[in-house]
Amino acid sequence: MNGRCLAHGLIGMVLLGAAACNPTVKIEAPDKPIEINLNVKIEQEVRVKVDRELDDVLAKNPDLF
Repeated sequence: MNGRCLAHGLIGMVLLGAAACNPTVKIEAPDKPIEINLNVKIEQEVRVKVDRELDDVLAKNPDLF
C-alpha cells in the first residue's frame, strides 16, 4: 500500500511539474509600420521582341538547325 501511495505521489508531482512548464506566447503589433519593397524587373516585353526576332531569322533561314 505504501508503494502505491509513493507512485501516485510521484506521478502527481510529475504532472504538476509538467503543467508549470507551459510556455507563453505573446503576439504584439510592431511599433513601426511594415514596409514592403517590391523591386520587380519587367522583362516580358524584351523577351517577346527577342522571340519574334528569332522567329523571323528562323523563317528566313530554315536550314540553320
